[in-house]
Amino acid sequence: MAKIVECVPNFSEGRRPEVIEAITNEIKSVPGVLLLDKEMDADHNRAVVTFVGGLEEVKLAAFKAISKATELIDINKHTGEHPRMGATDVVPFIPISGVTTQDCVVLAEQLAKEVAEKLQIPIYLYENAAKRPERANLAAVRKGEYEGIKEEIETNPDRKPDFGPSRTHPTAGATAIGARMPLIAFNVYLGTPYVGIAKKIAKAIRFSGGGLRFCKALGFEIKERGLAQISMNLVNYRRTPIFRVFEMIKAEAERYGVPIISSEIVGLTPQDALLDVADYYLKLENFKKEQVLESKLMTFAGGEKEGLEGFIDQVASSSPAPGGGSVSAAAGALASALSSMVCRLTIGKKRFKDVQDELKQVLEKAETIRKQMQEFIIKDAESFDRVMDAFKLPKYTDEEKKKRDEAVEEATKGAIGVPFQVMEKALEALGIIRVVVEKGNPNMISDAGVSSLMARAAAEGAYLNVRINLNSIQDQDFVASHRQKAENLKREVLGLAGEIEKVVEEKLEQPG
Repeated sequence: MAKIVECVPNFSEGRRPEVIEAITNEIKSVPGVLLLDKEMDADHNRAVVTFVGGLEEVKLAAFKAISKATELIDINKHTGEHPRMGATDVVPFIPISGVTTQDCVVLAEQLAKEVAEKLQIPIYLYENAAKRPERANLAAVRKGEYEGIKEEIETNPDRKPDFGPSRTHPTAGATAIGARMPLIAFNVYLGTPYVGIAKKIAKAIRFSGGGLRFCKALGFEIKERGLAQISMNLVNYRRTPIFRVFEMIKAEAERYGVPIISSEIVGLTPQDALLDVADYYLKLENFKKEQVLESKLMTFAGGEKEGLEGFIDQVASSSPAPGGGSVSAAAGALASALSSMVCRLTIGKKRFKDVQDELKQVLEKAETIRKQMQEFIIKDAESFDRVMDAFKLPKYTDEEKKKRDEAVEEATKGAIGVPFQVMEKALEALGIIRVVVEKGNPNMISDAGVSSLMARAAAEGAYLNVRINLNSIQDQDFVASHRQKAENLKREVLGLAGEIEKVVEEKLEQPG
């Protein structure tokens, strides 16, 4: 998996396009970095820029952008609705692919040190990168904005920066650098020019005012439009989704007899956040991300596949698929992945030269099974969907009922196919694991043991899926033959898994 990190710096300039163009040109000049988006807001006098790339490439692009902003923006001349503390106000790093939050924390610290030393800008670390608990909240870091920080930074120990001088930069002010998960900048416009109402609603919905846990909100007057605005940052859209925020604002606005005119998202947003909104308002049944055309096209084109977190979230959702069948296949994929790992940590070492050729063949087989198991994760969910589609067929006439029953029967028989394949491949995986346990690097014996347990779980989970589907099939000859076949496979799996467990126990008892 490619290591990709996202950076979303906010600059205190939203009225001079040429300035932001110069800053983004610096970002685009770094090979391996892709500029995704830039948003300018004249009322807030602020620009939000989004780019992605590898760790080192993104760090270099961020430094070049901060340098250019320092050259072109004078925070002393800045006026706007949005709170700010510097020419480059905030620089968050967000893990996207193959990168952890901790990787982003390290990146934030490295950039903070470099900016402080080379540009003499005081840097405060925030969110996950914060070195002080009270600085995890950006609002606390930015309290008093540029003017307040400038006044206190030299005398108040609580305002001492994490890196850099205890004085604001003459033109660039101060900057906050941090690490966080994807944030959604969400604004709602109210049908009133009275900012007091927006401020009261903002206080009611933000966490610090007793509102939603992962919502930060402020009320502003947007003079050009003659409207009041509630400007929000949703820092965890999974736990505080957009629709919940919108509904709470709507309820609060009704108390004041004020309508909602519109809403907007500033910058980029995760697709899942918008799908959650559609799911909520349309009251969709059994809706899955895979039903989005673009998601299917990405899979067809070999695009970036959804990660483990996304799969787990799908399993945990109200949708019945992916369910136990897909999870069983996932267990089988993990079993083979562990076998591959043990092989790779054995091959190439002198002490295991006698078994290298054999383990190379085992590795090839393990990788083949892993890929097949990964395909079964999707195929199991798809077979369930076909059963559900059959149940949705019309049944108003006798002819329609007959066709529907036949379709359900056929789809259910088809749904048994994938778990059977999972059982067969799990048995095949156990045969490979037996070799890995006996001839692989003994330092990895616990990993080989877990591989066996996962293969066994895959087979037994698939067995349960076969059983429950057989209960719905009317063709008793089909039921009898497939039940017997499933019982035989399960017996073989348990026998082989038991043999492997004994070998693992014996090797664990041996002194290192």
